[in-house]
Amino acid sequence: MKTMKDLSTSLEGRVSELRELKKEGKKIVGYVPGGFMPEELVWASGAIPVGLNRGGDPSAVLKSAEYLPRFIDTFSRSQIGYWAMGEEPLYQMVDLVVVPCTDRNIGVIADGWEMWTETKVFKFGVPHNNKSDHAFKYYLDGLHLLKEALEKLTGSTITDDKLRKEIDVLNRMRLLLRQISEMRKSERPPISGKDYIKLHHASFRTDRDIMVTSLESMFQELKGNEGRKGPRILLIGSSIAEGDYKVHNILEAIGADVVIEDFSEGMRPYWQEVENNGDLVEALADGYFRKRTPPPAFFRPATEERVAFFLRLAKEFRVDGIIWYSMMYRDSYDIAGIYFRRIAEKEGLPFIKIMSDYDTAETGPLRTRIEALIESL
Repeated sequence: MKTMKDLSTSLEGRVSELRELKKEGKKIVGYVPGGFMPEELVWASGAIPVGLNRGGDPSAVLKSAEYLPRFIDTFSRSQIGYWAMGEEPLYQMVDLVVVPCTDRNIGVIADGWEMWTETKVFKFGVPHNNKSDHAFKYYLDGLHLLKEALEKLTGSTITDDKLRKEIDVLNRMRLLLRQISEMRKSERPPISGKDYIKLHHASFRTDRDIMVTSLESMFQELKGNEGRKGPRILLIGSSIAEGDYKVHNILEAIGADVVIEDFSEGMRPYWQEVENNGDLVEALADGYFRKRTPPPAFFRPATEERVAFFLRLAKEFRVDGIIWYSMMYRDSYDIAGIYFRRIAEKEGLPFIKIMSDYDTAETGPLRTRIEALIESL
């Protein structure tokens, strides 16, 4: 696809572009892309947000062992490993790292950066109950503190006009991602699951206006296009990092594909917009936390709501089977996967649960299990 090639070309030059912007005095804010850090606040402050979302490389996991204990989830260890290796430019150029702490694994990313780097770290908690007014206030207070930290970093005031503009741009991005995703309901999806997830990954690094323009072009380009027909998979789990495409590659090689997915890290939540009126910081908290769709696995009171959401998606996207893909030592998702399996089996949906430590030795066993699932459909 032309738009995908153009976007890839843009991404290749993004690091050099960011270096030049830093020379001009722009601040770069790295963050863990788990859907709880409103980019709108960063853009409105005059800084540039970049998602720290690399993964899939065993060398980063191995390097992290010099800094972190083994029993932290693979994605989180990798975020320290990429910094330590010094080979990933984005991890070396950030002026501030923002970490919304959703569990102990993600919290360790903040702890590691605080302990081992000279980079400033801002961390704030994400409660596990989005139904509680007290929890909402706690998250909202965290956003207010983040706003103050960003204003101090850039020396620029985040006004309502600036914030409203950024909310509108990011709402447009979310809408386009949703519209493109829903195209995969067709019998022959016009975009592969791998290319779709790459759009999310690109959105964490690309300028938001360029990204919106690219998504608009892609939406038009995909209209009327047809992909191949084959077994349709719902892929769900904890983290889907940039570079970790082995499940997609295996599926595509055997004629199947992912038609719908959800991950807590590595995807931009796109099922809801943010209101652009009233108290705008509160509107961000409402959209990113209280009305988060679907609720993540660690939102305990929302388990039934989450399962119902994905069962509905499975029907709408005519899913043939489910693959649960989570990182090693991510205990909350390990437990959630067991519960989800029981529900899927009651609904007659074939289901496999696989875990990854970004080890090259995994590929063969993963291929065998995925092939067995596809053959059973």
